[in-house]
Amino acid sequence: MPDGLLMVADALTALNRKRVFNFAATHRLPAIYEADNFARDGGLMSYGPDEAGTIERGANLVERILKGEKPADLPLEQPTRFRFVLNLKTAQSLGLTIPQSILLLVDELIK
Repeated sequence: MPDGLLMVADALTALNRKRVFNFAATHRLPAIYEADNFARDGGLMSYGPDEAGTIERGANLVERILKGEKPADLPLEQPTRFRFVLNLKTAQSLGLTIPQSILLLVDELIK
């Protein structure tokens, strides 16, 4: 049995997130996810690229291509902002006490 879970965001994970949440809850496992919506949907926490920023950067690249720039000439962009979301309700259901030092780092706290 694992001591915790680290789930990456992909189509399979997204489709089965409720099963993963139930598994984690049944076995009282802390789990961290890559996308914010997993924490909002009942997962313990998420840490990953800021989705709004990623969408904005993607839209900017599309705009540049539509204005005539060659896709091969565009730089490879990586996220520069990451968000930490914590679901306190899930933490309490797992019997976890989150230290104040961690709570100070959270970008979004779900109560």
